[in-house]
Amino acid sequence: MSPRIAFIGFGEAGQAMAAGLRENDASQIAAWDILFPESAGTTLIQAAKTSGVRVASSAADAVHDAEIVIAAVTAASSYEAAQSVAGHLAGRPFYLDVNSISPGRKQATAALLGNGARYVDVAIVSAIYPARHKSPMMLAGPHAAAAEPVLATLGMKTLVVGGEVGAAAAIKMIRSVMIKGIEALTLECFLAASRAGVADQVAASLHNNYPGIDWQKMSEYNIERMVSHGIRRAAEMREVMDTLRELGVKPLMTAGTVERQQQLGEIGRRPTVKQASANGRTEMLSAIDDASPERR
Repeated sequence: MSPRIAFIGFGEAGQAMAAGLRENDASQIAAWDILFPESAGTTLIQAAKTSGVRVASSAADAVHDAEIVIAAVTAASSYEAAQSVAGHLAGRPFYLDVNSISPGRKQATAALLGNGARYVDVAIVSAIYPARHKSPMMLAGPHAAAAEPVLATLGMKTLVVGGEVGAAAAIKMIRSVMIKGIEALTLECFLAASRAGVADQVAASLHNNYPGIDWQKMSEYNIERMVSHGIRRAAEMREVMDTLRELGVKPLMTAGTVERQQQLGEIGRRPTVKQASANGRTEMLSAIDDASPERR
């Protein structure tokens, strides 16, 4: 029998992982999302039903007999998600915290759950699609080694990176300084280049310095990611700022990344920009430029 799994949070990451796990013969999966009772939760509920996931009536209902709890909520809600289940766990399930939050926040969550769960600090280090539950994940904490073989039976690809809660989060958060920062720089660079009419020339010039990177493709990919996920990325980068502060590093550059990610994420909600995001860099930049508050 496959382990009983509960998802707390059923957005993009939760849906992707649950669908992959179901295809990997995980037959007992429940899910709860705070949006389920609201009109905005209709599509989430339908996604659960389509994947063969039981729609729970509450967080307590989702986790009451779970052997593995996967917390996949927004960064700002991670601690509250743990609070919602803390009094309803039985049998010390593994609690996989896959949220993109600072090491300090993960340590606080582990302390909250105490002996009620075997907390595992999990960092997903790639886009959730197309690999879904098989996306590479780093595990950390005193229960990470015990969790790894259990997750392997579900087809999950994991690597234990430390015995202390926060070790996986630190790697994820610190690498995001570079990954999400380059995205923000890409937008700023190519938006200016587009206005100057020299986008192709700038891409060619960058290739001279970094010949291993196809800047035509890289710029298009980075900008589309921000259009589609900028608001979520901005929330993650606020956690990155907390991580840097915890380490005594002033997040000067990261503060700018937050602003650019948030701005483009909001612009990306506009229908004209959403439509342009499927049509390449030139159309994306034109639509972004038309919607940019910097033009006003």
